[in-house]
Amino acid sequence: MKNIKFLIAGTLFGIIMFKSEAASWYRIQEMFRFQAFHMYGIIGLAVALGVPMVAIIKAKKIKDYAGGQIVFTPKAWSIPRYLIGGTIFGLGWALSGACPGPIVVNIGAGYSGYVIVLLGALVGTFLYGVIRDKLPH
Repeated sequence: MKNIKFLIAGTLFGIIMFKSEAASWYRIQEMFRFQAFHMYGIIGLAVALGVPMVAIIKAKKIKDYAGGQIVFTPKAWSIPRYLIGGTIFGLGWALSGACPGPIVVNIGAGYSGYVIVLLGALVGTFLYGVIRDKLPH
């Protein structure tokens, strides 16, 4: 029962993603074909809200839900890392029509085909863990 707030927040997030059509395969395909601004607007809004929120978290030293310090660890810039990772993520997103959040939202909305996409994402995550040490980090 102590984690009910996370279930409520996740459910609200899913409803918002579904109602805003951010989880729509058609909207995602429009984005990758540069046919509509809809998804770019949603992503831009997320960045516009996220940047100042991170700055506030850093400035006010806001704690996480368990009272621990939130730490932002800077990573070294690596062109191969971002090109390879971004390409793999983008291909998966374009082919499946969903990134991790919308996968679960679409399953919850009754699109059972996304169970296969979820399994593919889990296998991909597992394989990343297996070969992580061999990748350019």
